[in-house]
Amino acid sequence: MAAPNICSKCLRQALRSSLPTRVPRRTFAASASKTPSTGRRLHQASRQRAAAIEPQRSTVNDPPPETLARGQQANKDAPQRQSPRALLRPNNLFHSYTRSPSPEIRQRAAFIRQNAYCPHPDHQPTRQPTSPFDPEGRKTVEAGGAQQAPRHVSHECPDCGIPVSCCEEHFVDDYGSHLEICDLLRQINEDDHDLVSGRFFPEFEYPGVQIDEAQVNLTNWDTSLQSRVPCPLRYTLHPPRSGAGIDVKGIRPNPPPMRLFVLGARAESSLPREVWLQLAHLFPRATFHVILIGPEAMANRDNEFPLPERTPANPFGAIVEDRLGGQMKISTYVEYFHTLHAAQHFYPYDPYFDCFVLFHPGLGHPASSHEWTETLPQLLETKVPVLCTGYTEFDMERDIAWVKEQAKGEADLLMQAGENRFRSLRWDLNDADPGDVSCGNWGVWAFRGKRYEADEYRGKREDGEGSGGWDK
Repeated sequence: MAAPNICSKCLRQALRSSLPTRVPRRTFAASASKTPSTGRRLHQASRQRAAAIEPQRSTVNDPPPETLARGQQANKDAPQRQSPRALLRPNNLFHSYTRSPSPEIRQRAAFIRQNAYCPHPDHQPTRQPTSPFDPEGRKTVEAGGAQQAPRHVSHECPDCGIPVSCCEEHFVDDYGSHLEICDLLRQINEDDHDLVSGRFFPEFEYPGVQIDEAQVNLTNWDTSLQSRVPCPLRYTLHPPRSGAGIDVKGIRPNPPPMRLFVLGARAESSLPREVWLQLAHLFPRATFHVILIGPEAMANRDNEFPLPERTPANPFGAIVEDRLGGQMKISTYVEYFHTLHAAQHFYPYDPYFDCFVLFHPGLGHPASSHEWTETLPQLLETKVPVLCTGYTEFDMERDIAWVKEQAKGEADLLMQAGENRFRSLRWDLNDADPGDVSCGNWGVWAFRGKRYEADEYRGKREDGEGSGGWDK
């Protein structure tokens, strides 16, 4: 109630000043708009903004102390445990592995320091060399024992940012051999930081159906990406020109689907299905059936476990994905191919519509060649083309030599080993040996079982019998 000696204007001002003031809740947009536009360091913008907002958030939203005393504890450490992801710019992707802004790469650098050995020839060898280009082959055991004991890498190259030597002296002394792969190691460094940069990757947005009038130029990566355009809506409203009609005269038989047998499937089975659908978009008039076979075919697919039960209708517990459109079907078998072949599960084979694909099979590798001993004769028996890829040229030559030895003249070479135009553009680093760099699907070659076809006899050739066999 107003006092008689106070005017109404003074009374309203007194009441306004006596009311409790509440701090308005600050949002991210408000704090961002009040941030000064001075130069700020990279990787610290998110931390600075979070620190400016956190006191206001705790003042407004925290429960009173008596509520906390009754057992309803507020999780105040949650914002501290959720470390913000560093956003790296395209012009700031090179960082030292040991002092990287990414915790994943710092952990990888620690693993390299604990497992990789210095490649300097003054050290004693730690293993057998795996290739003629292996730096471990330069190390020799001397009778006098003057060589140094093996030491783990700890010195980083300033140009590539990866630990490659045990000390600076050995790094300077062996700098000439390191220059051969220094550029590749720097490229690996930038690619690894790009993957954890936190940016949006438009590379993972795949186009849709391809129009018939604009076929893709499959000369190399550049031409294929430039000519790969999505299909406009006006082309999807009309059926493809297959030559078929609505009457009896217009009936056209549909060819069987192309069966692609991926043997020893590992990472291929966990690829997003949008990647496999690109195969159907590139060839819209064909249908495909991708069959993934191998004991590791369900790797990185834990959400699909448990596997289907083996029943008379599904004797090998296959996982069939047939809702990928009318042109693609994917089946997964967690089983060896020679077991399925012995049961005649995929018979009959068609050399024109079937193909085996082996991604980095390691046919001639000492650790994995025994797994293909029983499978190779069955592959040659089908007379179906077999496409193989390799990490390096030496890897492919080793596989070819093993196939020639095991086939004993019952194989024909369909494609000479060479660099794959559609190889992976990302180089991989062996954490146990930083000097060992490889590239996924770097090379490709193909073979099949020898076919004995009847031909008309035209007399004896002047040059004698043809070469035939592997060199045909």
